[in-house]
Amino acid sequence: MSVTDPQPPAPDPRTDAAQDALHDRIAADSLTTRRDYLRIVATVSGGLAVGGIGVASGILHRHGDSDGAPEPKRIADRILPGDSLAFRYPGADDRAVALRLEDGTLAGYSAVCTHLACAVLWRKDRGSEGELYCPCHEGVFNARTGEVTAGPPPRGLPKVLLVEEADGSVWAVGTARSGETARDGLCRELGPDRPDLAARLGCPGTSAEGAGAGTGPAPERTGAGAGAGAAQRSERT
Repeated sequence: MSVTDPQPPAPDPRTDAAQDALHDRIAADSLTTRRDYLRIVATVSGGLAVGGIGVASGILHRHGDSDGAPEPKRIADRILPGDSLAFRYPGADDRAVALRLEDGTLAGYSAVCTHLACAVLWRKDRGSEGELYCPCHEGVFNARTGEVTAGPPPRGLPKVLLVEEADGSVWAVGTARSGETARDGLCRELGPDRPDLAARLGCPGTSAEGAGAGTGPAPERTGAGAGAGAAQRSERT
């Protein structure tokens, strides 16, 4: 009695053809996926690079870049010590943050990081006075001055000038560019439109004649008299 090994069935040529087609499709899909991935990475990296160059070179809009006096804006009925508030000023696209330190000092800044324009957040529990923090690249700004204390931002945050009225309401009345004092910011913005007030603030290029034109009291909510108070308050900080 002879025993023979069973022979495997002959492969079906139709099955082999289907498998080959499936392998070819998978390979093609994988190649497409890799190409798409590389294209996406290149696009995102290029966008970040262009954005960084634009911010650094001043091509993109920066908070406080516009000339002319912005309209005063009431941003809060009251801001208590330790509290903060996000708002928009002077334009609808200008993100800003207001905060009051524990000693009562009011401070306002652009909420756009000077590194790559990410949003800046207020972290009350950091340090003795809190900090302004950019989570994108670990940028940190001093809450009292807006200056850079850590991370890659190349300059401090532009200021938003705030005043508090007798009823406790808080108003934004102007802006100061990064590195610019509150007084210089007010002089730049008010000079062309309010030479009388610019003269009362002692702005360069103004004269006593201009000051005489504005000897009457400014309306309480126009931001004019409030602007002078903002300059004095900000200079103390």
